[in-house]
Amino acid sequence: MGETNTVHSPLVTYASMLSLLCLCPPFVILLWYTMVHADGSISQTWDYLKQHGLQGFIEIWPRPTAAAWEIIACYGAFEAALQLLLPGKRVEGPVSPTGNRPVYKANGMAAYFVTLVTYLGLWWFGIFNPTIVFDHLGEIFSALIFGSFVFCILLYIKGHLAPSSTDSGSSGNAIIDFYWGMELYPRIGKNFDIKVFTNCRFGMMSWAVLAVTYCIKQYEVNGTVADSMLVNTILMLVYVTKFFWWEAGYFNTMDIAHDRAGFYICWGCLVWVPSIYTSPGMYLVNHPVNLGTQLALFILVAGILCIYINYDCDRQRQEFRRTNGKCLVWGKAPSKIVASYTTTSGETKTSLLLTSGWWGLSRHFHYVPEISAAFFWTVPALFNHFLPYFYVVFLTILLLDRAKRDDDRCRSKYGKYWKLYCQKVSYRVIPGIY
Repeated sequence: MGETNTVHSPLVTYASMLSLLCLCPPFVILLWYTMVHADGSISQTWDYLKQHGLQGFIEIWPRPTAAAWEIIACYGAFEAALQLLLPGKRVEGPVSPTGNRPVYKANGMAAYFVTLVTYLGLWWFGIFNPTIVFDHLGEIFSALIFGSFVFCILLYIKGHLAPSSTDSGSSGNAIIDFYWGMELYPRIGKNFDIKVFTNCRFGMMSWAVLAVTYCIKQYEVNGTVADSMLVNTILMLVYVTKFFWWEAGYFNTMDIAHDRAGFYICWGCLVWVPSIYTSPGMYLVNHPVNLGTQLALFILVAGILCIYINYDCDRQRQEFRRTNGKCLVWGKAPSKIVASYTTTSGETKTSLLLTSGWWGLSRHFHYVPEISAAFFWTVPALFNHFLPYFYVVFLTILLLDRAKRDDDRCRSKYGKYWKLYCQKVSYRVIPGIY
């Protein structure tokens, strides 16, 4: 069970949990309020709060309405049904610390396609107008904040009473268990993976759905879609498409293979992704910027290039692992380090660490194009307000922290081989700088 104890100390967990519980929900609401009702201006919201105090804040906090719960329930049920029913290739995840190997059905791309086509179809045939989602956005976020909290409590109880696999257990501290999660791979029945649902099918899918929603809202209000909105929507959709295209690879990442399903990751995917990740588009709805064809195309191409490099980094490493290093990286044989490590059950295993191609530039180079892509889909908002850039700033902090956590984990896993690796690839994220 050593895993959770080494992630962060109890003190850090308490601090981050308290801040997440006390600061993030109000922040989500304030961000929505500022983008939609205060012209995207932080100072305007600040003046309002200074004037009206806590009472004023309570007044702008939307109550979850029946309509909001209905939209969330329909969307959630639809995504769950797609996850269960759509055909997909059988994919195995990485072997877990206790030796389990989770099996997934890789139908993410199909679910993504069906979701977008259905959503656009409902709008096209006048059955459901996506602008309703935008008009109820505050209530939806509010409902998600409370609903996902209840969801996490249920996950915690399930982890105690009916864990799905041996990759679960208590750290002996209820708060840490609730926050970092009890189970690595919680499932309902044999086939319904909860983490795939929260992270991919609810969280990431909502990003695409909301990006389209914002675009349609602007079209319905103004009769046209500004080029800035188009660039923002296209880039976000390209990014999410890349995510689902590569979903089977995501099952090998830290989110799925190392972070247990607790408040930290589930709340993040259920609330933070739909609200914060989509926020540049939310801002653009009421602030159509005309970039002009040349600038719009430049931003679009730069953004797509970044997303492609991000994808290619992941593809390169996956190919390298799949062929056990017997592949070409940038046209020549890869340079690598063969590292051995001991599992919790005392077996000795070996891993290959790639030190050429994108992975020779820095240990986490793939975060550079990811942050750049986020910048390119935000920059159509131009620089009148800082708030649209919050996501870029947040993502930078998140990924730098993740790079550090990953490095710490690998250092304790590989020991001297990791030292050797760090000598060969000396920069953590940004080549030549960090």
